[in-house]
Amino acid sequence: MAIDLLAAFENEPPVLDFIWPGFLAGTVGALVAPGATGKSFWALEAAMSVACGATVESRAVGGDLVGLAPAQAGRVIYLAGEDPEPALVGRIHAIGKHLGQQAREVIAENLTIETIMGKRLNVMDDRHLTRIIEFSGGARLIVLDTLSRIHSLDENSNGDMARLVATLEHVSASTGASVLYLHHVSKGSAREGHTDQQQAARGASALIDNARWCGFVAKMTEKEAEGLTDRAFDRRSIGTERRHFFVRFGVSKQNYATAQVDRWYMQQGGGVLLPVELLDAKEDCGKVKHRAQA
Repeated sequence: MAIDLLAAFENEPPVLDFIWPGFLAGTVGALVAPGATGKSFWALEAAMSVACGATVESRAVGGDLVGLAPAQAGRVIYLAGEDPEPALVGRIHAIGKHLGQQAREVIAENLTIETIMGKRLNVMDDRHLTRIIEFSGGARLIVLDTLSRIHSLDENSNGDMARLVATLEHVSASTGASVLYLHHVSKGSAREGHTDQQQAARGASALIDNARWCGFVAKMTEKEAEGLTDRAFDRRSIGTERRHFFVRFGVSKQNYATAQVDRWYMQQGGGVLLPVELLDAKEDCGKVKHRAQA
């Protein structure tokens, strides 16, 4: 249906509906990171945040561990292609230790997690595509972990990847859900430490160019570890020995909102990511010395 231009000129536009800040409902987004960085944990916790929502009531039950503050709760479908069920159950159990009972119940009602490892799911196959759409009808968010597990196209072909993203847009349009796919960075980006850049994703540029939102999860670098402190260990810098506990989340692309400030997470038992406030180590140390001299 064509847009009524006169009505668009004269009437106030509708308020945009975001799954979380910057990720517009009904669009396709990507979360990009090297392997073993924590992107699956982040995505799983984000899925639980959306399943629980961020109303006054849900904030009280503590379901938004990653601090996304989603505007409303909704049904979430998580298709896990890299991990077997026992590993997923272990992750869910670890996250559950940080959730209140009410949050657990709300999440259990709204979140469906299915392992597709070994099932050769192919979204480019019409039969598989129909099943996904029927299974995900009425969902607010669909998470595909990871992209390479749901197709057999050439990831280095812009034409193939444009078709793949268009198919995910069809899933979004057919179900009303946003689609978030997880993807790995290229070896070159990982080697050069550029995993937080929009161009870091492995394969053809159409994968990110055609998505409307792209987030990243990056390991803490040695330089960052020397310059930051979490106010533990007498406010010393985090240092090489502890830096592997910290990852940074940020947004490298979003089409419908201003850029968000990167945030840090610290890995807890079992790999759970929880927000942490990090400060400039030199600046914090200087404040401590100043107070001591005073």
